[in-house]
Amino acid sequence: MGAGTRKKVQRKFKIRGYTLKIDALEEILSFLSRFEDAEDEAIDLLIDEIERESLKSSILDKEPVQRVVNLLLEAEAAAEENPSSSSRSALRVIDAFIVPKFCYDPIKKVFYEHTGKLPIHGDASAKAALYRDRFQLLLQRISRDRHFSRPAFDTEMTETGSCEISPIQSLIGKTGRKWIMGVISQLEDGHFYLEDLTASVEVNLSNAKITTGLFVENTVIVAEGVMFPDGIFQVNTCGFPPLEDREDSLALLVGLDFFGSGVLTMEETIRLAGLEKKAVNDMFVILSDIWLDNEETMTKLATVLDGYENVEVVPSLFVLMGNFCSRPCNLSFHSFSSLRQQFGKLGEMIGAHQRLKENSQFLFVPGPDDAAGPSTVLPRCALPKYLTEELQKHIPSAIFSSNPCRIKFYTQEIVFFRQDLLYRMRRACLIPPSTEETSDPFEHLVATITHQSHLCPLPLTVQPIIWNYDHCLRLYPTPHTIVLGDRSEQKAFKYTGITCFNPGSFSNDSTFIAYRPCTQEVELSAL
Repeated sequence: MGAGTRKKVQRKFKIRGYTLKIDALEEILSFLSRFEDAEDEAIDLLIDEIERESLKSSILDKEPVQRVVNLLLEAEAAAEENPSSSSRSALRVIDAFIVPKFCYDPIKKVFYEHTGKLPIHGDASAKAALYRDRFQLLLQRISRDRHFSRPAFDTEMTETGSCEISPIQSLIGKTGRKWIMGVISQLEDGHFYLEDLTASVEVNLSNAKITTGLFVENTVIVAEGVMFPDGIFQVNTCGFPPLEDREDSLALLVGLDFFGSGVLTMEETIRLAGLEKKAVNDMFVILSDIWLDNEETMTKLATVLDGYENVEVVPSLFVLMGNFCSRPCNLSFHSFSSLRQQFGKLGEMIGAHQRLKENSQFLFVPGPDDAAGPSTVLPRCALPKYLTEELQKHIPSAIFSSNPCRIKFYTQEIVFFRQDLLYRMRRACLIPPSTEETSDPFEHLVATITHQSHLCPLPLTVQPIIWNYDHCLRLYPTPHTIVLGDRSEQKAFKYTGITCFNPGSFSNDSTFIAYRPCTQEVELSAL
């Protein structure tokens, strides 16, 4: 252990009122060597456990420290000896409709959980709240960014590099360079407006330099420019609100469960992080567009299952995303009984692979054209029981979830979303994307949804969203991995530490992805 770790341990114990003897310090450093990637959490856990001991003095020697360390190591060993319990906590699928809703209080500057039922059919205020909540989420995030926060002393902002956000209402009668943040819209052809919680202003983007991303209506942007006497804000540069590091978000949201997987204690988090490191053989196989009514697709799927049946360690999870039919399952679709039989045949096919049936889990996520609700509104319900009953007779453990859905794997947070998003976002673009940093459309898409902290920032007229359940599509705090099932070309892209990939359309181009969550390694695969 280095000198930095020694100083950190001594400082943390001193803050909590303890002084360490040499032998106690050595015992602690030996314990921390097991948790090199989670030192801070391990130290905090150790101090918490020591505080529960009845100590004679605040000067700690080896004996009480060793006693606590042994208890913690015994707890870890017991968890490892009971693999059934650890495997249950390893993988949890979270349906979108059970994700808790949190709202931001701008006065107290805290998040609070919404209590009570959320009706599917919201009133007019729910639609207004959808936009307000999206904006306030990003506003509270940018308020902590050192580049956009107000200086503690009244110094020249240009010297400190600070760019304080001005409310749009305050622009009236003001001159000079200003930074504003608002929702972009095109109220008239060729006329763009920015709107925040105070007012709206017309903006001129003709000479603006833009950052990476797809600028569509309803996205929140940050613009720098000058207010002209004619009431138009001349934009020089504009982009999306800067991202916040996941750890910084979590530090602010201690005790709040934004992901929907439950709040873990520090001890449980450290235990799961240790188990996650050892799960090097765990692999997820993700396929999108599994057309059950297409013989060629089913033959290819059988080939994939045959291949994984014969590997040394079978995948721990198969994620099969829709569409599950080559034709949209809308009001003109009259073959639900045959689709039910096709799901039964899929169950037979999976059941014929004994190792996969016994050791792998199967998750089904509906596509945009599947029979998962009365319309294409998001989030979408899980596939109806009528279609899946025959499959479940063969695979009783099959999981049917919403679109989007979430998975908690040990400490990792993974979001799955099946939507032909790239095509629709590119069609809805108000400004041609910048090619300065990248010309790859998928990279522009990833930058957009991560900076917007939202899976689908399209206008509601293009993609309807259940107003009261818009929070189910949030990406805050940023998850570790985002899986975007899309008909477009198979892609993988790591952006600011977030792993994003599209498995491609299995029915169209035979592509799929093998993902190792332990190392966040993405293997682009195809037949």
